[in-house]
Amino acid sequence: GTRWASSDGARGESPGATGLVFDAGAKAAFEAALAPMRAAGPFAGAYLGVTGAGFEDDPALRALAGEVLGLPPEKVKIVNDMVLAWQAVWPEGGWHLVASGTGSVGFSMQGGVTLVGGRGTLIDDGGSGAWIALRALDALWRLVDEFGAPKGAGILADSLFGAMGGSDWEVTRRHVYGGDRGAIGRLARPVAEAAHLGDPLALELMARAGGELARLARALIARAGDAPVAVIGGVLPLHPAIRSAMEAGTPGIALVFPQPDAPTTAARLAEEIFA
Repeated sequence: GTRWASSDGARGESPGATGLVFDAGAKAAFEAALAPMRAAGPFAGAYLGVTGAGFEDDPALRALAGEVLGLPPEKVKIVNDMVLAWQAVWPEGGWHLVASGTGSVGFSMQGGVTLVGGRGTLIDDGGSGAWIALRALDALWRLVDEFGAPKGAGILADSLFGAMGGSDWEVTRRHVYGGDRGAIGRLARPVAEAAHLGDPLALELMARAGGELARLARALIARAGDAPVAVIGGVLPLHPAIRSAMEAGTPGIALVFPQPDAPTTAARLAEEIFA
């Protein structure tokens, strides 16, 4: 989803969208995500952290956002959502960041932009919600291939197939290939629920997810220098095994686990730039 705040304290949520507005559907989703904000205005300007936005200025995307918000393009600043997250975590400037929600990525602006991971659901996004869900579905269907049933992973199968509304292949096929990355990412929750109930396959996936996030932290240190790594996102609270495995996989690295307020940070930055 999309979360927003204004400098006078108004807040809200709207549907999710990305900055990859390359077709009519994506453009409509982007407009729908921003439209509810206009009612809280008028604004002097807007600062937006957008998933899928590049690290260079995109005049066309700014113009589209300005049109929806009732602002001229020069009163809109758009950054990649990881830039905004980094600014929220390190408001005075700082070190490194690993984020894991629907997707996962490691990011730093220490000495220049360093990006590790974050290549999307189809390629990687290791340790993310979508990665957990897809690894679980892969494992369950391999068990079905071999045994005719999800042998040894009954708790996980009940939880995950139940969340999708059925245990036959057609249900999985429609949910994965007919939905979006957000719908896939939300399936990490029933996987975590199965882990809390003691399902061994689900527990293994929780630990593997933590290992993937540890890899991102190690890569940041190797690429951008030794410094603290902040870890944020909705995956970490799913199960304690994720954090435990990440900590075990990052010996000697200082991890911090803040809870940044990205919308308020965006409102503050918009006020500084445009007020």
